[in-house]
Amino acid sequence: QVRLVESGGRLVQAGGSLRLSCAASGRIFDFYRMAWFRQPPGKERVRVAGIYGADNSAYYTDSVKGRFTISRDNAKNTLYLQMNRLTPEDTAVYYCAADSKVRAGTVYDYWGQGTQVTVSS
Repeated sequence: QVRLVESGGRLVQAGGSLRLSCAASGRIFDFYRMAWFRQPPGKERVRVAGIYGADNSAYYTDSVKGRFTISRDNAKNTLYLQMNRLTPEDTAVYYCAADSKVRAGTVYDYWGQGTQVTVSS
């Protein structure tokens, strides 16, 4: 059974930075793609960044491009999300997701429990 555990979320001031981590119980090398989603209060969960394939291709939603960076360390079985120049609009619960299947879309095999990020103005 694969388990994903997020960490790194906390209260931060606008303009600050955070790095989220997602530790996997299994080998993330086995996952074709991984992603970070977020769910702001009262809103739907959306994907903000993803990484896939052997060459670690990455993609970002427009609102975080140039500010967030997704990366994976296969040796540490960990996925990261570096978040810079945070704004109150980035406030959300952030979730890690992993998928062993070669497919697109927002359906992933495995999910973490989430970590809260709160950005104060």
